[in-house]
Amino acid sequence: MNTNATDPSLVAWLSDNRDRFEQEMADLLRIPSISTESEYTESVAECAEKVAADLRAIGIAEVEVVATDGNPIVVAQHIVDPSSPTLLIYGHYDVQPVDPVELWDSPPFEPTRRDGRMYARGAIDDKGQVHMHIKALEARLATGLGLPVNVKLVIEGEEEVGSTNLEAFLAANAERLACDAVVVSDTGMLGKGVPSIATGLRGLAYMEVHVQGPAGDLHSGGFGGAVVNPANALAEIIAGLKDGDGRVTIPGFYDRVRDISDADRLNMEQLPYSDEAFRAETGAPELGGEAGFTTLERLGFRPTCDVNGMLSGFTGEGAKTVLPAKAMAKISMRLVPDQDPDEIARLFTEHVLQSAPAGVTVEVRPHHGGWPWAANPSDPVFDAASDALQAAFGSEPVYFREGGSIPIIPLFEQTFGAPVLLLGFGLPGSNLHAPNEWIDLDTYHQGIETIARFYDAVAERMG
Repeated sequence: MNTNATDPSLVAWLSDNRDRFEQEMADLLRIPSISTESEYTESVAECAEKVAADLRAIGIAEVEVVATDGNPIVVAQHIVDPSSPTLLIYGHYDVQPVDPVELWDSPPFEPTRRDGRMYARGAIDDKGQVHMHIKALEARLATGLGLPVNVKLVIEGEEEVGSTNLEAFLAANAERLACDAVVVSDTGMLGKGVPSIATGLRGLAYMEVHVQGPAGDLHSGGFGGAVVNPANALAEIIAGLKDGDGRVTIPGFYDRVRDISDADRLNMEQLPYSDEAFRAETGAPELGGEAGFTTLERLGFRPTCDVNGMLSGFTGEGAKTVLPAKAMAKISMRLVPDQDPDEIARLFTEHVLQSAPAGVTVEVRPHHGGWPWAANPSDPVFDAASDALQAAFGSEPVYFREGGSIPIIPLFEQTFGAPVLLLGFGLPGSNLHAPNEWIDLDTYHQGIETIARFYDAVAERMG
């Protein structure tokens, strides 16, 4: 592939600006843009303005911070030739809460470099990866290479709360944001130095189960054994969600699940992956899951049902002999093609209500959900990504299915009739959604180079 991005001046410029890039990423990471907690609303808005300011500073032609009924969306575009291919880059600047904050080795909003990594909330999910795109654009413009394709950006502030206002925004701006491909860097790689393209994501159905017993907490000696304990009842409900082989027991749960193809199994066998390395990264004593499937099959091709949090009774220091009045659990189900998140939420609700023991009342509350997604990697945009990754990393990329969810990916396909490319640079164990989230700095810089090269590859493959 002949491309101006292989000009040594680009690589040299990127090398000369490594330290500055990291400092500027740290500036973005310092803003506590937690979208799930209302006390951070002003910080979320500040972060949107920061992203917009960074785009204006590098010379992007049109940048706007668009108000919504929730958090603002940063919209930008740089049109060089209406007849050239157009890429729409999506990302998000909002982040997850930091709890439990006491488990962080350094403050979550004071970015800290350690052992070739930068630690901060949002480092990899997704502010660090958004920053890669900004720096790649800067590299093209600052070195005089320019852009051989048109670029549009949509950077939202509600991804961590279900992208509440994004669907309406995309529908209202479909013509303005029309594109030939959508690029999302909110995913990961199979390992360090292993360039990767994700070709699938699991969907999501997120639920809360509330169990109410007596009107108030009771003395476990005076009432225990005569009044049903809501915590015990909740434990019974949760235990009944799976059988001894790790299969979900909800009737109809697997009805729409696609079989794993022989081609997919062959691809997984050839991936540079090891169960032991994966286990070591997690710190778990051993791996487990649904019987009859490998770890990669469980992660990319099989649905799950997991408790994300539980709350009931006395949890302070010491002992308190209390029979709690209520109990609550947050439970998520990761879904695979062709499961319908609304249908799964309904089946879950029916099953939980039917399995609830007598003596308590149970309420099931659905939260946000999302559809599973699988790509068609034969589209030319995947070839362009492969060219760029190989040039930046020195080896051909692997294709794999991600276990996580980005609920709005199918929405982009439906709205624009364009393929979606997941070009992510997170590494296993990077602690997204957990304490000590980090981004690998070598991979961060290789990601910037990849994206800078990607524009020429798109022009060649899709022009």
